[in-house]
Amino acid sequence: MIKIETPTPDVVITKQKKLGEPVEAEISSVYGFTDYHRIPRDKGGLILFYNNNDELLYVGKARKLRPRIKKHFEDNVSPIKLHRDEVYKISVCVVEDPMEREIYETFLVNKLQAKYNIDKVFYK
Repeated sequence: MIKIETPTPDVVITKQKKLGEPVEAEISSVYGFTDYHRIPRDKGGLILFYNNNDELLYVGKARKLRPRIKKHFEDNVSPIKLHRDEVYKISVCVVEDPMEREIYETFLVNKLQAKYNIDKVFYK
């Protein structure tokens, strides 16, 4: 049997009540994530989006974390595009190995039953 544990987040940012000043990234000024700069730019890992009730909305993986999170808030094809305002907290786990990212993503989607993940779902 394989034992997988949920990784501990390296960075957690939450939506601020007061929206940030317009800065480099739209996510800061429009969606209220003023600590966006704390997310590593050139590291790979996992991204977990939560609502204000601490329910997991979506799990994703990325080779470069900050640009991928930014895409989720700008893209028209993001799985959370209709639920961006629902995102209250973003947890980031740095995982450099691509195979480990794949395994953790599938594990977390199913263990924590992410609300808006439709791929890699085995619990339905």
